[in-house]
Amino acid sequence: MEKDKQITLNGVAEKKLKNIFTDGPISPSFIAASIEKHSSMTNIGAHTIFLGQVRSDVIDEKQVAAIEYSSYETMALEKMHQIREEMFRKYTLTCLHVHHSLGTVKAGEISLFVFTSSAHRKAATEACSEIVERIKKELPIWGKEIFVAVAGQKQTHKWKENF
Repeated sequence: MEKDKQITLNGVAEKKLKNIFTDGPISPSFIAASIEKHSSMTNIGAHTIFLGQVRSDVIDEKQVAAIEYSSYETMALEKMHQIREEMFRKYTLTCLHVHHSLGTVKAGEISLFVFTSSAHRKAATEACSEIVERIKKELPIWGKEIFVAVAGQKQTHKWKENF
C-alpha cells in the first residue's frame, strides 16, 4: 500500500516520497497488520491511531451513501513529505504512517489511517492529532459526497467541506 514515489523536477530525480494513497477503502486487515508489524519494536512505548470513517450523514434531507475522493497527487505527496519531516523534527517519533483513500469509500468504511509511534505517549498523541488537522487543511484532497439514490431520480452529490 505505501510505496515510495519518485518525484522528478526538470528531468532530475529529486526525492522519493511515500505514497500515502490507497485505491478505495483502507481495510481493517491492513490496519491490523500495520499494528502487528510494530510489536517487535521494543523501543516504542506508545502508539496513537486515528481512523477516519465515512459517516452516513443526512444533508439537505439526503443521506450520504459514500464519498468519492480525488487529489492533485503530486502536490499532495510533496506537502505530506514536508509535514512528515516537520513532525519528525518537532516530536520524538519512532514511526509515522499515513494512508488516505482515493476513489469511492462507502459509509462505514475507513478513508484515513494515521499511525504514530514514539517512546512516550505525549509525542505520539500530539503528533497524530496535528497530522490529522494538517491533512484536512493543507493537502489537496477533495471529497464528493454521493447521496443515496431516490427511486426514479438520478443519484446526486455535493462537494464536501473539510472542517
